[in-house]
Amino acid sequence: MNLPSIAVLFGFIGACFLAATSGALFRPGMWYERLRKPGWRPPNWLFAPAWSALYLTIAISGWLVWRRAGFSGAPVPFTVYGISLLFNAAWPAFFFGLRRPDLAFVELILLWFSIVAVIAEFHPIESNAALLLLPYMAWVTFAGALNFTIWQMNRVPGRE
Repeated sequence: MNLPSIAVLFGFIGACFLAATSGALFRPGMWYERLRKPGWRPPNWLFAPAWSALYLTIAISGWLVWRRAGFSGAPVPFTVYGISLLFNAAWPAFFFGLRRPDLAFVELILLWFSIVAVIAEFHPIESNAALLLLPYMAWVTFAGALNFTIWQMNRVPGRE
């Protein structure tokens, strides 16, 4: 691996962790602690390491495609990848910032479909890059079930 390749890898890591900063801006706080949650919800401490590992795999996935095709060789896949990162960054604002699990769930569905689109776009270029995104898709699927359940358990009259 040469220096430019390492620099691009760090660029992908930076882009992914930039998306993660929305989670630092929109913290769960007491509002979230007071919500009713299902018994199968993971402990709070698990979310940060899980997301850190996922962001790293998302970054490596993008980097693998870049190594194979470059940015100019994969404009559509990288556009979809960028849109997916934007959806990822938006979820904490809906759920924790606006305190709207209903809107966050709709946004999470868009995120899920964007991940499927990235996988579909990356697979023909670099199948390992697509495979690296499967745990991310699985986690977002689980997060969707959790988001939906929390929304249903805490429905606000007049917001149905």
